Amino acid sequence: MATLTIKNVPEQVVKRLKQQAVAQHRSLNFQVISYLEQMTHSVSVDADALLVRARTLRRTPEGVKVTDRLLRELKGTGRP
Repeated sequence: MATLTIKNVPEQVVKRLKQQAVAQHRSLNFQVISYLEQMTHSVSVDADALLVRARTLRRTPEGVKVTDRLLRELKGTGRP
């Protein structure tokens, strides 16, 4: 196992980490290791599936295509 030293951690961050460690019944050290493990796991992304989902979300159930222009018009509705 390696040893890692982290310098200049803001006190509020340390306080939150300690609170979260207590809530998870972990030591502060194990809580930080747990977060580091979570944040460093890579997740593969299927670009084609993501694009299909994005295109689906850009359409309303009625089939009206949501565009940037439509969003700008809707945002301006009712404003002076």
